[in-house]
Amino acid sequence: MRRVTAAPLVAAALGAVLTATPAQAHGGRPLGIENCTASACHFDVPPGTYDVTVRLGGAAASSTRVTGETRRSLLPETAVPAGEQVTRSFTVDVRTPEGEPTGPDGTPGLDLALDGSAPALAGIRVTPARHPRRIILIGDSTVCDQPADPYSGWGQQLPQYLRKGLAVANHADSGESTVTYLQNARLWGTVQPLIRPGDLVLVQLAHNDKTTDEATYRANLETLVAGVREKGGEPVLVTPIVRRWFNADGTLNNTTALLVNGLGVDHPAVIRSVAAAGHVPLIDLTARTKALVESLGVEGSKAVYLYNEKRDNTHTSVHGATLYAGLVRDELLALHLVPEGKVRVG
Repeated sequence: MRRVTAAPLVAAALGAVLTATPAQAHGGRPLGIENCTASACHFDVPPGTYDVTVRLGGAAASSTRVTGETRRSLLPETAVPAGEQVTRSFTVDVRTPEGEPTGPDGTPGLDLALDGSAPALAGIRVTPARHPRRIILIGDSTVCDQPADPYSGWGQQLPQYLRKGLAVANHADSGESTVTYLQNARLWGTVQPLIRPGDLVLVQLAHNDKTTDEATYRANLETLVAGVREKGGEPVLVTPIVRRWFNADGTLNNTTALLVNGLGVDHPAVIRSVAAAGHVPLIDLTARTKALVESLGVEGSKAVYLYNEKRDNTHTSVHGATLYAGLVRDELLALHLVPEGKVRVG
């Protein structure tokens, strides 16, 4: 897990790359570039939702990417020609614990890291977000903010596709099923009270429901949907990403790949049924990821998962999680759940 500590602005270290930006005060502390070094920023703020505006560029050609908190991708790598600057904005969720809900607390405040092939930060401004809309994620290890390389959940990569005013609050947790997520006070017992009217709540739980019977699985999904609606949120059911488990003919048409458990429960089918019966928007990520993995083939799909590193055909690499987050972004747009102006495309 990347941990970034606060540091004063040191002119000798930054050279002429950084120029001051008028700072907003929060509790008497500036929320500007004074809180940055050449490669990182730390803002001493309480949990909440914050708008971040960065100016990128410098005398030389640059290319900058912004990540934050527990390895979340907040801004994709952005190239700027020499002598020019561009402004980009995004909204970020700051919480404790900062990563997985059952994990360590992490570093207080908002931590950002600046990387890319030639990073150059010219200015930054952080302010509390006014009336942000949140995408709250409920899921397992294929969704969560993974603490360390080479792992990444698709929820960890989703923020880079969103613009200012739309934030991801990723409450997915490794190893969770519908049963354990509902039972754990640090999970559903904590998340449900946080839901506000207008929040989108995406639910992808299936990979760990290996011994959950169909009636229980269906009832658990219905409980989550009802609990989201009770708080004024909008539930969205998400079928699970496929496992990279090929048949001899190059397809993924088998129970392992398509998340049919040992009791014969077809998780994606049940999710689709619950969505249809309850008039719940559905993101069929099983179908979308199946089509993508099959199109890449046995060899090409290895880079999407952690096959090369861990012989792991369930968990995704940063590359794979980014591809899958892009599919979620596309479905959110297609279902008209988010406005086009709040989403980065291309």
